[in-house]
Amino acid sequence: MSRFHIGLIINPLAGLGGPAALKGSDGVAEQALALGIEPKAALRTRTALNCLVELKDRVEFVTFPGSMGADLLADMGFSHKVLGTINSQLTTADDTRKAVELLQDAGVALILFAGGDGTARDVCAAVREGQPVLGIPAGVKIQSGVYAISPRAAGELTARLVTGGLVRLASGEVRDIDESALREGRVTARWYGELSVPEEGGFVQQVKQGGVESEELVLGDLADWLQDSWEADVRYVLGPGSTLHGLAHNLGLNTTLLGVDVIENGQLLACDVTEAQLYALVADHPARLLVTAIGGQGHIIGRGNQQISPRVLRAIGLEHLRVVATKRKLGTLEGRPLLVDSGDIALDDAFPDAVRVWAGYKEELLYPLSR
Repeated sequence: MSRFHIGLIINPLAGLGGPAALKGSDGVAEQALALGIEPKAALRTRTALNCLVELKDRVEFVTFPGSMGADLLADMGFSHKVLGTINSQLTTADDTRKAVELLQDAGVALILFAGGDGTARDVCAAVREGQPVLGIPAGVKIQSGVYAISPRAAGELTARLVTGGLVRLASGEVRDIDESALREGRVTARWYGELSVPEEGGFVQQVKQGGVESEELVLGDLADWLQDSWEADVRYVLGPGSTLHGLAHNLGLNTTLLGVDVIENGQLLACDVTEAQLYALVADHPARLLVTAIGGQGHIIGRGNQQISPRVLRAIGLEHLRVVATKRKLGTLEGRPLLVDSGDIALDDAFPDAVRVWAGYKEELLYPLSR
């Protein structure tokens, strides 16, 4: 099994201003260190990573040098790759932003970052839309809704993701108090943006009876979500399978059960297309790809949908792929990852370690993927 790639960024100066009664750490790290305050961010990150120690053979970290992650990972014995450079122990916001950029380029499934609201602002400034991140609380003030409730909770949630547990994606606000104003006795906070954050993905009941998820209701909900979010003049490619066929049926569209169909502006544009026809439709046109997983097996590419070829996938872009699967179907995998087998090894390796799964109305899960 391939390793699950996780990005790690530690702001080693986070939290220094708290014990020094400086109301924060922004711009006062040197002052706090001069007062003898010891950095705690690495210790809090260690608490989170302790939850992953038993999964060492299943994870590989991508991080920044020294105190920004590499030192701790080496000490704990985690497999890791180090990117970038830092000039000194007094790291800067620019270091954090550069780390976010490089970790995304490396294709990590999740970026763990330790810090406070200032660190969250820096992550928000550099992160790309849809990149999952999760904060390990290590700062003085934690106003932002992008942090786990504790370092241990951050580690447990990450372990849940690695082992195939259901993890929902939510939107978390990044907020920060003006520390200069706070030191003058004024409390003012600003909204700086939102990040895509994993949260506990336990079963949310959509029931007819007995607490059992109703596939019919879920497909209706998914159809409503898709109808509410159509992008004009974008072509939606629907792969084969009863899940997507049922979804289309709820949209009033007569798609093929075992074929690949294309929808544009809410109407069926092409039905049961060949690979060549599909490529012609998406090669020079904005497109989105919806596929489902084979129940109990987990393949999303390369089994029964060979019309969705490597050149089609490249034309659409892997970032525009979404898996549609009910939580019941994911449950049949018993924690095993989703699978791809496109026939192109380089393309398979380009898939992320976790993919977004549409599981209900405005409900996205993050689920592991393997090759």
